[in-house]
Amino acid sequence: MGIMANKPMSVAFFLALSFLGMRVGNSHPGYISIYWGQNVDEDSLSLACDTGNYKYINIAFLVKFGSGSTPVLNLAGHCDPGSSGTGCASLSSEIEYCQSKGIEMFLSLGGGTGNNDISSVDDANQVATYLWNNYLGGQSSSRPLGSAVLDGIDFDIEGNSSPNHYDDLAKALKSYSSSVLLSAAPQCIYPDAHLSVAINSGLFDYVWVQFYNNPNRCNYASDNVDGFTDAWNQWAQVSATKVFLGLPASPSATNNGGYIPPNTLISSVIPIVKKSEKFFGIMLWNRYYDYTQGGYSDQVKAYV
Repeated sequence: MGIMANKPMSVAFFLALSFLGMRVGNSHPGYISIYWGQNVDEDSLSLACDTGNYKYINIAFLVKFGSGSTPVLNLAGHCDPGSSGTGCASLSSEIEYCQSKGIEMFLSLGGGTGNNDISSVDDANQVATYLWNNYLGGQSSSRPLGSAVLDGIDFDIEGNSSPNHYDDLAKALKSYSSSVLLSAAPQCIYPDAHLSVAINSGLFDYVWVQFYNNPNRCNYASDNVDGFTDAWNQWAQVSATKVFLGLPASPSATNNGGYIPPNTLISSVIPIVKKSEKFFGIMLWNRYYDYTQGGYSDQVKAYV
């Protein structure tokens, strides 16, 4: 399913938007974060980076890790890590190309179908060592994405995973280098069941909150503006300095609502979230839907 074409916006509407932009408290430019890796039809990383729309890309997902398990990278047909773990090394040059454009590149842990469990502080330290040596600034003979050094690790920990010790994993990753970036993708229901302890550690640089798949609670809707606003205001109080509004990039990108048409986002939602100095942009799920079903990021990037 695609997105219905939006009607052209009038000059008066653009002037109204400009006025709104002058009235809200947040004056810094916003950015777009996006997830890439879960549909081969989304095309290449290089093509995503050439759009100029994205400042952050989460390569998704490392679906299995912890408790002594062999880590599993699943990029849904883009490449096969294989038994040697190096079958996606061809992505290295694309990652470095994106970084040359100023885009920060993350490995995303977990996802909606992830099945992982960190059993102890020691286990968290072991996972951090694996991530450092295989995706970040360390060294390994079996780096799944080749020699490219990612900028950080994204925590997208959802229902199939234990909530324990993600704060310990964050601490261990930062102990390798303070330059390692950390992001988290909690659900909009506050506090998040899996990541609240980790986020409260104050170690996360970015928090992109999933304001979708939570109907009648914190999804934005015309009959739930107060619920959305209350949830956003709670997330705007977390210790991370950069908080993002996470959205589906098309109606078919979500099973349980949360899609906001571009015109509504621009006219009604951005003025709410920009009241917070911590608002830093939007996160989109995901590149496939943005690329194939209407170009959401193209329509909203100038207003974020």
